[in-house]
Amino acid sequence: MPAAAQIPLSMLVVFASAKLLSEVFERLGQPGIVGEILAGVLIGPHVLGWMAPNDVLRILSDLGAMFLLFSVGLQVRASELMRVGGTAVAVAAAGVTLSFFAGWGVSALWGAPHHEGIFTGAAMVATSVGITAEVLAGRRLLHTRAAQVILAAAIVDDVLGLIVLAVVSGLARGPVNYLDIALTAAIALAFTWFVATFGRRTVEKVMPHVHASVSLAEGEFALALTMLFGLSLLAVYAGVAAIVGAFLAGLALGETVDQRVHELTHGVTVLLVPFFLVGIGLRFDLSVFATRSTLALAVTIVLAAMTSKFVACSLAAMRMGRADALRVGVGMIPHGEVGMVVAQIGLGLGVLGQSVYGIIVFMSMATTLLAPPLLKIAFRGVPEHERAGEEIVRLG
Repeated sequence: MPAAAQIPLSMLVVFASAKLLSEVFERLGQPGIVGEILAGVLIGPHVLGWMAPNDVLRILSDLGAMFLLFSVGLQVRASELMRVGGTAVAVAAAGVTLSFFAGWGVSALWGAPHHEGIFTGAAMVATSVGITAEVLAGRRLLHTRAAQVILAAAIVDDVLGLIVLAVVSGLARGPVNYLDIALTAAIALAFTWFVATFGRRTVEKVMPHVHASVSLAEGEFALALTMLFGLSLLAVYAGVAAIVGAFLAGLALGETVDQRVHELTHGVTVLLVPFFLVGIGLRFDLSVFATRSTLALAVTIVLAAMTSKFVACSLAAMRMGRADALRVGVGMIPHGEVGMVVAQIGLGLGVLGQSVYGIIVFMSMATTLLAPPLLKIAFRGVPEHERAGEEIVRLG
């Protein structure tokens, strides 16, 4: 095969298979993103073997996650998100704490080494906001109070997950530098708070002047993308994920840019998000079921990951009422690519064996696949007027 054909072939296979299975699942009354993730499993190296994770697909996947969170940020009002800040912090802290000790505890009961146990716990800490956000946006639920708490909690979750990962990585290497960890955490929190609080006000003052002086075709969209990539880069340097910066960029711009920016962003998101979802499926490894004991541990880890997040986050959100608290608990379940990143770090440090690495990837996959149908059930009783409010946000 000519080298020049590899990129278009990869994009064709991934995009077409994702949309085909998405259509099948939508016709069956299930969330389309489940089909897109399963498309990755089907075409991946452990089933049909048509496609394997590579640098091109990884870059497209990362861009897909960034545009997904940017698009979500455009549809959310910053003022509404800040109002649920206290509840979101409580939800994130509870979910991180119980999930970490659940993973560590299960591993200890199974006789795993100390460092392997704490890495397993760290892999169960963070929530994959991309999966939940995609489901909520597709069902016009981003404007609901439960969705606001989930989004805000997932951002805090990312910062707390970073601290946990830094601590366990330090323990695996030797002495832990707690001053460095505290400084990184402080910078990450300060960056997130500052952009979420002052970003929208700054954009509202600056954007009209910039827009009036720019004659570039689709100039407002170009400025929006510049802010997207700029804040994503700053987020990485601040110590949090690039997708957090992408979300904050959308949050700052959402109430200022015109409908054309929303439409163009939607088009790019439709193109790139399948690569993010298929990328999750490509990492699914059937070797996790090689022995009964490994299978039993994998199932136990999945149940512990789901139960700990659901119970802790639901209880922390109980002040919102039982229905919304349960929705928050379900929304915090998916681990997605976050757990896989932790597993890869543990594998690279020599702390995790291949079997435990496979189990963590399986846990990330299983929680990601189960979250969309559970979210569909949890949000079934949302009043129609709350969904209508989402349309107002979407139209800016």
